[in-house]
Amino acid sequence: MKVTSFKEDINIEKRIAITPEIAKKYLSNGFEIILSENYGNHLGYNDEEYKNLGVRIEPEEKRIANDADIVVQLGLPSDEKLSLLNENQNLVGILNPYLNKEKINELIKKKINCFSLELLPRITRAQSMDILSSQANLAGYKAVIESFANFEKAIPMMMTAAGTIPAAKVLVVGAGVAGLQAIATAKRMGAMVFATDVRMASKEQVESLGGKFLTVEGSENLETEGGYAKETSDEFKKKQEDLLAETLKKIDIVICTALIPGKKAPVIIKDTMIEKMPAGSVIYDLAAIQGGNTSFTKPDELIKKNGVKIMGDSNILNKLPTSASSLYSKNVFNFIINLYDKDNKKININLEDEIIEKTLIK
Repeated sequence: MKVTSFKEDINIEKRIAITPEIAKKYLSNGFEIILSENYGNHLGYNDEEYKNLGVRIEPEEKRIANDADIVVQLGLPSDEKLSLLNENQNLVGILNPYLNKEKINELIKKKINCFSLELLPRITRAQSMDILSSQANLAGYKAVIESFANFEKAIPMMMTAAGTIPAAKVLVVGAGVAGLQAIATAKRMGAMVFATDVRMASKEQVESLGGKFLTVEGSENLETEGGYAKETSDEFKKKQEDLLAETLKKIDIVICTALIPGKKAPVIIKDTMIEKMPAGSVIYDLAAIQGGNTSFTKPDELIKKNGVKIMGDSNILNKLPTSASSLYSKNVFNFIINLYDKDNKKININLEDEIIEKTLIK
């Protein structure tokens, strides 16, 4: 059983799907690994390191595709690489089926099985494969580091002979995996941390990390069965906006993490709210690539409005590619082991397995 991976376009994606550590695991489980030339060079993993483990390095992408039983990537490969894939092969990655519907439909017509890992069900058995959690955890951490680097004041409270510098006040919008890591990171660095989320279940988690949970009076639990936030009513939105507007007047740093899978990110930080924020404040918008939680957010640009810095990356994990690759490659390996029938040495697409059924795009 051959697992292959094309080299990513590192101008877009610096993470890789097979690290040397995980290549060793595949090989010990009886898989053959075939990778593009210079596959991990940019992360310090040279071809010799892979070859010494028993990995085959292949300079021709056509041969990589022809030999593949399973192709593992980060996102959907380029059109040129997709055209090389053949019938009955399996493509595994973050395929973003909402945005890539037409391309994926073409692959399905070619009888290529497409598994999109962001569709994994939120069940205990899938936790070791949960790419959204592993990557969001790093994104939440890095968002805090990036915003603190652009905030021109000290973060923790400092008492000196010359006077006291108050602790920076941080607001985290959305207390999912990224938000909770942002809370923990900001708290460790000495900030006062507040958080808001439409899911009441988040309150206990936020408070366990030392954050103060801001709740709308009379709020209901707006959580889907899959554990994601769902759309709110107009009345709830109005109450939430009033609470946010009042809170933001005294906040130094905002970390926005609010996303609805497959939809444009909701604009939560309104223009009028930004006008009343203190000059020198920073908004880091993790939802930038899906439109942003502010109307001013532009991916990979720092925008200034009324003295407030608004920023967000199209792929913040490109700033932590080694750590992100380590976790992602483990997630993918665990997914493939679940997909693999070791006794018969073949892929077993068992649609009674919820993990396989949910991730296979039909």
